[in-house]
Amino acid sequence: MYSILLFFISIFAGLLGSLLGLGGGIIVVPVLTLFLGIDIRYAIAASLISIVATSSGAAASFLKDHLTNLRLAVLLEVGTVCGAIVGFLLAKSVNSSFLFILFGGFLFFSAVMMLRKKEDHRAEFDHPWSQKLKLAGQYTEKNGELILYKVAQVPVGLGAMFIAGILSALLGIGSGIFKVMAMDGAMKLPMKVSSATSNFMIGVTATASAGAYFLRGDIRPEIACPVSVGIIVGSYFGARLMPKMPAAIIRKIFVVVLTIVAVQMLMKGMK
Repeated sequence: MYSILLFFISIFAGLLGSLLGLGGGIIVVPVLTLFLGIDIRYAIAASLISIVATSSGAAASFLKDHLTNLRLAVLLEVGTVCGAIVGFLLAKSVNSSFLFILFGGFLFFSAVMMLRKKEDHRAEFDHPWSQKLKLAGQYTEKNGELILYKVAQVPVGLGAMFIAGILSALLGIGSGIFKVMAMDGAMKLPMKVSSATSNFMIGVTATASAGAYFLRGDIRPEIACPVSVGIIVGSYFGARLMPKMPAAIIRKIFVVVLTIVAVQMLMKGMK
């Protein structure tokens, strides 16, 4: 009965996360901890397992469409994996109260970012690192238009990915919003490329973090299995529903939900 409850809750989390491109982890961790009383470390570990599964499916689709910049993803993963290792080491000495407060703060940050209008910020000049590593790329729009783009401020992007890796390991999230922000805002990549490359990286980062949690014994199969399967099912239906639903209304409703959950997480952490 308990596993069935986890399964249906995770379907709901995966559905909402998929509709807004946030992933189910940012929803399922607060639900498991606030409403089911599951230890936040076990909820984080289960969330990381689900992120690996959901990211793999979406990443394959983006690779097929040539939106993912693999060269850039491999370089930036150096920063995220190093950050994930640091985050895991920090998690050993961080108490649960701090994790609740940190997660609440991240939810507030996510809510604010979702209210921003997403526009492309194209780089005018290619960074020297980008020139040497040949990071600039291209993709074709649905209408046949060829889009060429350059990559700016590569060191800043690496630093941002290090922070994203720490957040991923500490909170059990893909930290996709943070990654997309860095690639879109600092590195001046097209939004489609930022989102696709971030999705590819999320799975790798989560794998590194999940492996560390597995070695520490924080992955509980009775929690991780129904959560992972539920989020995969929910993400599938979310992807099918997304084109049929008004995005603006969903975004506004979800910002309210994120804010309410953030307040609850902060209050629990402060207790």
